[in-house]
Amino acid sequence: MPSNSQPTHPTSPPTACASDATGGKGRGHFTVKRLFPVAILVLGLCAAWYFGATQFLSFDTFRNHRADLQHLVIQNPVRSVIGFILLYILVVALSLPAGSMLTIFGGFLFGVTAGTIYVVIGATLGAMIVYLAARYAFYDYMHAKAGNALRKMQEGFAEDALCYLMVLRLVPLFPFWLVNLVPALLGVKLRAFLIGTIIGIIPGTFVYVSIGDGLGALFDQGKMPDFGIIFEPRILTPIIGLAILAMIPVAYKKYRKHKAGNPAS
Repeated sequence: MPSNSQPTHPTSPPTACASDATGGKGRGHFTVKRLFPVAILVLGLCAAWYFGATQFLSFDTFRNHRADLQHLVIQNPVRSVIGFILLYILVVALSLPAGSMLTIFGGFLFGVTAGTIYVVIGATLGAMIVYLAARYAFYDYMHAKAGNALRKMQEGFAEDALCYLMVLRLVPLFPFWLVNLVPALLGVKLRAFLIGTIIGIIPGTFVYVSIGDGLGALFDQGKMPDFGIIFEPRILTPIIGLAILAMIPVAYKKYRKHKAGNPAS
């Protein structure tokens, strides 16, 4: 920063603050290299829809082959677990609308405890792939082009990223794929993203895995699982309570800042 005693030269090079605003060489511009990871995910999603992957991942398919799948899990437990986790990673990474269904399958195939663990692992890794692809492709451009309002939102979200992420994951009102993208674009650190995702998805995962643990009985009765069960008051109320608890640190921090800014109050 130039001192007050030195004259200002119109032709002097930009200051460090200016270089920070643009993010360095190449920032603020889309390049083919940066878009490559996102392009792969988009092409994968298109291919999945074209070849009918969403139709294959259905309750009818699972019901017709459940005996074979149970036999496969018994005969090849390690391969079954690895295959299930890889499938879950792929579904989440491609943002296919089959996560809840696969979670129920996980409960049927592996039980409540193991199924919850495998689903959380697969969902977290799949979410991380989307997060990294979006951050690599778009964050620098958005940061360079962001106005003051967006910058303030980025700073506010990043300051309490873990709490906000837990709320977004806990409350089943926000699409999973959207909560994978937004933190990446707002500059949330990877560690906070992973911890918030792991903790935040456990309650909902447990609910659907528990449904899957009794899926065989439902099939025998000719019934199908109820995806809307998570919105029932007896289940949604405790989850909302957890979300409120997650926001207490944020509310307390804002209260302290308000008191510090208004000592007379």
